Amino acid sequence: MRLFHLAASALALAAAASPAWAEDVATKEAIEAEYDSYLAPLFLDFHQNPELGFLENRTAAKMAAELKAAGLEVTTGVGGTGVVGILRNGKGPLILVRADMDGLPVEEKTGLAYASKAKQVGEDGKEYPTMHACGHDTHITAMIATARRLAATKGQWSGTLMFVVQPAEEGVRGAKRMMEDGLYQRFGKPDYALAFHVAAELPTGVVSAAEGIQYSSSDTLDVRVPGIGTHGASPHLGKDPVYIASQIVTALQSIDSLEISPLKPVVVTVGAFHAGSAYNIISDEANLKLTVRANDEETRAKVIALVERIAVNIGKAHGLPDDMPVTVKHFSGTPTTINDPALARRLNAAMKRALGEGAVVPFEQQNMGAEDFTYFVAPGLGVPGYYFAVGGTTPERIAAAKAGGPPIAGHHSPLFQIAPRESITVGARAMVAAVMDLAGKKR
Repeated sequence: MRLFHLAASALALAAAASPAWAEDVATKEAIEAEYDSYLAPLFLDFHQNPELGFLENRTAAKMAAELKAAGLEVTTGVGGTGVVGILRNGKGPLILVRADMDGLPVEEKTGLAYASKAKQVGEDGKEYPTMHACGHDTHITAMIATARRLAATKGQWSGTLMFVVQPAEEGVRGAKRMMEDGLYQRFGKPDYALAFHVAAELPTGVVSAAEGIQYSSSDTLDVRVPGIGTHGASPHLGKDPVYIASQIVTALQSIDSLEISPLKPVVVTVGAFHAGSAYNIISDEANLKLTVRANDEETRAKVIALVERIAVNIGKAHGLPDDMPVTVKHFSGTPTTINDPALARRLNAAMKRALGEGAVVPFEQQNMGAEDFTYFVAPGLGVPGYYFAVGGTTPERIAAAKAGGPPIAGHHSPLFQIAPRESITVGARAMVAAVMDLAGKKR
């Protein structure tokens, strides 16, 4: 045991004396020094002015201006509102660094002094309160910090960096749209692709990445349940779509419990149920909005097929005529996000050298969240990807929650909040460390 401690101490001393460690001290000091004067105002502006997917015109313009000011070649309108900034610095790898920028149709209820009060008309023509309820404001602020630091340290690395400011991640549509708009054909196919997400469940000061699957697949489906409208006092004269849809909602829960192996994680979420407009009228239609999640492509396809089988046949069982079937429409989806194992091992080690041994924690709690970053690193493209999580909640708040205090709100909650300073500075330092490891000059 003593030999182990001595060896660990020797490794720590060696890491502290290494050039990589010395460079990160300078990176840490540089990023933290400009937080209050430069990065914090950026974050507050982004947080108080969130925009929905493919409508991020103000955010995109601000990101384009910031990247230009950092010395990058900037192209706007990529895949809609996407922005691409290129930083060239001689021969070396082409590295994609991605941050998502869209907010959510959520009314913020955190009570923070800088809480969003914004509203926006969505793609459907309806007005929604908007909020950065998933931390994308920290992602784009950290991207600016990363770009500024790497532009200021060109003597320490060589290659080309592609900063991708992606729209519409929340609908898992933006990355695919940018790829369809010729991202790699126009700007080059990367040798590596990197991204991070702030994580409310992790304490600030730590990062975490899997050497394999990082996030689940996600697919959105609409279920339309037709009915035959009638007076509420005479239900026998019609077909009640609310009742039929309710049976579908209940039956869908059997997919996870009875249809799929218990060793394969699956989540089926009915996020919206819309029907009717009056107290005493049985409506002629009900609509469900679903999300389904899985950890492999075979299970993903099976779950989508099961949703259709269950919904359509429950409609039949309740007497809907053949010319009025329940219909299921599959709108969009994203496959699982899987880190390249070799790249993840390499960059996890780089994070430990740069941030400290204790700053990298094992990725042991893969949840069923999804990410469309996977489109940048899809099988067949030959682009190794590395996606990591950055702690977003202070240890004090986590300890207080465990002691019975206010719980830590999850992502997409109107109560969602993270510690911006710690999330942004650590996220930027970690990203700089990853780029330096892949493109840094040998010394």
